[in-house]
Amino acid sequence: MKNVVILGSTGSIGTQALEVVDNLGSEMNVVALSVNSSVDVLFEQVVKYRPRLAVVTDASAYDELRRKINASGLNVTPAFGMDGLLEAAAMDGADVCVNALVGSVGLLPTLAAIDAKTDVALANKESIVTAGQVVMSRARENGVNIVPIDSEHSAVFQCLAGNSGNRVRKILLTASGGPFRGKSFDDMASVSVDEALVHPNWSMGRKITIDSATMMNKGLEVIEARWLFDVDPLQIEVVVHPQSVVHSMVEFEDGAVMAQLGESDMRVCIAYALTYPRRVHADFRRLDIFGRSPLTFEPPDLTAFPCLAYAYEALRAGGVAPTILNAANEAAVELFLNGKILFTDIPRLINRAVSSYNVKHLNAGVGEILQADAWGKEFVFNKKG
Repeated sequence: MKNVVILGSTGSIGTQALEVVDNLGSEMNVVALSVNSSVDVLFEQVVKYRPRLAVVTDASAYDELRRKINASGLNVTPAFGMDGLLEAAAMDGADVCVNALVGSVGLLPTLAAIDAKTDVALANKESIVTAGQVVMSRARENGVNIVPIDSEHSAVFQCLAGNSGNRVRKILLTASGGPFRGKSFDDMASVSVDEALVHPNWSMGRKITIDSATMMNKGLEVIEARWLFDVDPLQIEVVVHPQSVVHSMVEFEDGAVMAQLGESDMRVCIAYALTYPRRVHADFRRLDIFGRSPLTFEPPDLTAFPCLAYAYEALRAGGVAPTILNAANEAAVELFLNGKILFTDIPRLINRAVSSYNVKHLNAGVGEILQADAWGKEFVFNKKG
């Protein structure tokens, strides 16, 4: 039995992780859960899974959570804020921490889990985007496995299994192209929030769905892949694959290309991350390869989707440039979702933020990374530049 912590348990990945726990039955034991402010849903999960710790990051929801737990008589400790997240991530006896938090708030919990020598099933790509060198170095020092949950990185991770020592020539990250594939940049100026939230293949949270629509999600994944798999940025190529059947590929130095295929179901990736290195039976939908044919591939349009190009530029610049990129994107997406800016303002603000920050140190520590993250968000929220 594995003891599992799930951070972000009411989000898209978190709820699917609990479905996987249900599927695995006695193999998994949930010891901690966290949400932002959805106390009612969290309490339902607490009653069902009986974790030792339940966390709300919104301090204003803490009193309600504590009242519900006290009235229930359950032996569950309530907690709140970043302190609560860190306590959950570093919980004694935990075997794996599912980090399904959204945004750079996930960085410190990722590091806390690593320092506690707890394996991390990582859906919070911002941990790697903002502090890839720090996270991966610390994971190596502590002998901790970082197993990606994102379908693309899970695919690469699986393709590399058993290939230790074989040199990688190229990582091919697939992208659906999002809801606006084939449109020009100018065509997208008038798109609505509702239109941007309709993804053709995947069911995801609001923020990541907008990232997919701008293709910033793929840009963040390029940065993540550089650190997760220790490859040069020039070895990472994005391939638009509208059917989302091939989740990603790896080309080795002998010319062989390995691919991981499957339906658009994050539960498969989550299950692999939770049971790694084993594979266990699951009742999730199987791939109908004939029904999903033909499969097509095309290069991305960087003119229509400049966010992808900006991510490559930030990765090449190094230092905290990826941190600024990610922070500016988080803020710009929030503004767009709240109706404050146009869809095409997202890349414009990101580019201005990254261009305006003086990247002084290539080997930034956690303090400088957090400072840069705050600066990037403030820049965009103030709409400077």
